[in-house]
Amino acid sequence: MSNTSLTLVKQRERAQSHEAERADNTARRASEGRTRRSNGELKALADRAEIELADASTDEVAAWAASEFGDLMAVACSMADAVLPHVIAKHLPWVDTLFLETGYHFAETEGTRDAVESSMQLTIVDVMPKLTVAEQDEQYGAKLHDRDPALCCQLRKVEPLAGTLGGYEAWVTGVRRDEAPTRANTPLVTWDDKNGLVKINPLAAWSFDDLIAYADANEVILNPLLNDGYPSIGCAPCTRRVAPGEDPRAGRWAGLDKTECGLHT
Repeated sequence: MSNTSLTLVKQRERAQSHEAERADNTARRASEGRTRRSNGELKALADRAEIELADASTDEVAAWAASEFGDLMAVACSMADAVLPHVIAKHLPWVDTLFLETGYHFAETEGTRDAVESSMQLTIVDVMPKLTVAEQDEQYGAKLHDRDPALCCQLRKVEPLAGTLGGYEAWVTGVRRDEAPTRANTPLVTWDDKNGLVKINPLAAWSFDDLIAYADANEVILNPLLNDGYPSIGCAPCTRRVAPGEDPRAGRWAGLDKTECGLHT
């Protein structure tokens, strides 16, 4: 057998083993059947943690979250990079990782998603809108993102995520304080009243350079667009390259009075 054939066999065996581990974890979770606590209990927990963990390190926050919520916690990942799920998976392997499949992603983002799923101890959950892009075009007209980007985000991001989060006690986001003035006071842990669960932001105090340094040190997958002028990556129609010195999120909804998709407001 040639070296090439041996390599392909090893890759296939590794992929099969990876999927078997994921399936075993899914079966274990189904058999345990943990019960979700009430919103009142979770809010009280979040309020305490916001104070007690205010100065905690990223790893301390991740360890606390994994211990406190276990499989009733999900990570939201845009696939600009896989740093956040990597941080959490060290403490909670096969954690549910929510990817908003808007139908408008860059090919590089979809490729990053696939690479993450095939190589990391994560359980990717594709969060789908009720309408396909074609159905949305038929109902609202083509290129809704150009005419009413807030409504487009509501239909393809906010509502689908809200529907998915209902079964969890907590969600973890990659929001960082340095990304925009609207995020400057982001706490490490807080109560998300809109979605009715605990919101954890373990990377809040990080800079973009911290993110890249962690990825380099831990060989974490990065979306190739990060090195092509896109420090903040959203849907392709609403994201442009950012010039040196510009705000990292200047390329999102450029020219419009819009800075957030609505997930974190």
